[in-house]
Amino acid sequence: MTEQTRPRVRAPGALLPLVALVLAAVNLRLAVTSVGPVLAEVRQGTGMSATVAGLLTSLPVVCFATVGFAAPRLARRFGPATVIAAGLALLTAGLAARAYVPGTALFVLLSGLALAGIALVNVLLPVIVKDRFPDRVGTMTGIYSVALNVGATAAAGATVPISAALGGDWRFGLASWALVAALAVPAWLLLARHRTPTPVVTGPVAPDVRIVRSPVAWALGAYFGLQATSAYVMIGWLPQIYRDAGLSAEKAGLLFAVTSFLGVPLGFLITSVAGRLRSQSALAVALGLCGAVGYAGLWASPAAAPWLWAVLLGVVNCAFPLALTMIPLRGRSPATVVRLSAFGQGVGYLIAIPGPILVGLLHEVSGGWRLPLGFMVVLMVPQLIAGFAAGRDRQV
Repeated sequence: MTEQTRPRVRAPGALLPLVALVLAAVNLRLAVTSVGPVLAEVRQGTGMSATVAGLLTSLPVVCFATVGFAAPRLARRFGPATVIAAGLALLTAGLAARAYVPGTALFVLLSGLALAGIALVNVLLPVIVKDRFPDRVGTMTGIYSVALNVGATAAAGATVPISAALGGDWRFGLASWALVAALAVPAWLLLARHRTPTPVVTGPVAPDVRIVRSPVAWALGAYFGLQATSAYVMIGWLPQIYRDAGLSAEKAGLLFAVTSFLGVPLGFLITSVAGRLRSQSALAVALGLCGAVGYAGLWASPAAAPWLWAVLLGVVNCAFPLALTMIPLRGRSPATVVRLSAFGQGVGYLIAIPGPILVGLLHEVSGGWRLPLGFMVVLMVPQLIAGFAAGRDRQV
């Protein structure tokens, strides 16, 4: 059936896309932030070594990098909403099953299944924003960044209490988040029924070589990768750093939740402001300086001012919504945004793969956290430089 003869379904208004956007965004970090607070219990229950735990913290960026590159092609064939619905279904299945499988290998494999689903959603949500809300890119990116951080905060802060309430078994706490993922699927199935050709998917697309040769695209990829390195080091290791400093599991989980919770008001504020600015370089540099001070504080003494370090690291975590806002702002046309999103996030997550693994290895070799935390302080320098370059008023 040709495009001309295919029956059209009247497109929904703004409410359904908005609800679907928020429901999807809530799930974008559940599979990741729920593990950190119970990592010690997961390692004990599955027989996981410290090196494999480091690999687990890098698994999100591996999946986001490799699977994310496939999202534009799948979106052109099936439609973005359909692919997002499928991604959320994969996430639901992975979250529900991984907590109950025996051994490390299956836990890692099913975590990868869940993260593959997130990878598809990651790349395509900026496309949905550009397509459905072209005049409110900053505001809508802020809304879904807030939703993302609400989900991340809830998973970080509530996994331990949920486990305790359900008999003290960490498996129940991890698996419970599959219910949240399942709730998001119907809205995207409804949105997929209204599939019509959109400029984002079917319009003129800049050739791949143009993206690859663009300094703007590479700056975005580098900034995305370096902020992701910092974020996933925090997600994978921050609760353990606090626990090793003598804090309880509950307090470590709350401190970790602070780093996500701050993204709720700050993420919305930063993206709203960034959408109105011609250049976002100053914002990127300010966030990087907060990260350098936060990691330096952890290096000096995690228990000396744990809430202050958590706040500063929560501020630098806002580099993620800032990077998401830059993607549609740097794309000259909607068709370019889908390629720029896949390239920036794909290359970025490839850059981020070694970071959490290296931090785990440095911790295992040194027997402490000063060496890996010193490495993170140094890593803030190239993040500052990349953020400054990515934020300049240039377009692909």
